[in-house]
Amino acid sequence: QVQLVESGGGLVQAGGSLRLSCAASGRTSSSYAMGWLRQAPGKERDFVAATSWSGSSTYYSDSVKGRFSISRDNAKNTVYLQMNSLKPEDTAVYYCAAGRTIPGRLLTTTREYEYWGQGTQVTVSS
Repeated sequence: QVQLVESGGGLVQAGGSLRLSCAASGRTSSSYAMGWLRQAPGKERDFVAATSWSGSSTYYSDSVKGRFSISRDNAKNTVYLQMNSLKPEDTAVYYCAAGRTIPGRLLTTTREYEYWGQGTQVTVSS
């Protein structure tokens, strides 16, 4: 079992920045890759960013590429999502997730993730 707790969401103006954190506990190990996904009102949960356990590999959705950055500090069992140049369309509940590592690639779909945090709201005003 892996427990995930997100923090760092809030209200920000367009063009601003936020950093989300995800603290992992429980059975954290190199077996798990990590990611961030988001869900806007009335929409499906979408992939945002993923990282390998080591942090050496990352992947982003086209909508956030160049603006968001995922990183992790394994000594603290924490994954971060730095969000810059935020847009109103980034408004959503952001979820941290963990899933079993698949050799050769990162986890980029909702169903590949096994464990989820409770989510943190990010609201970007225009």
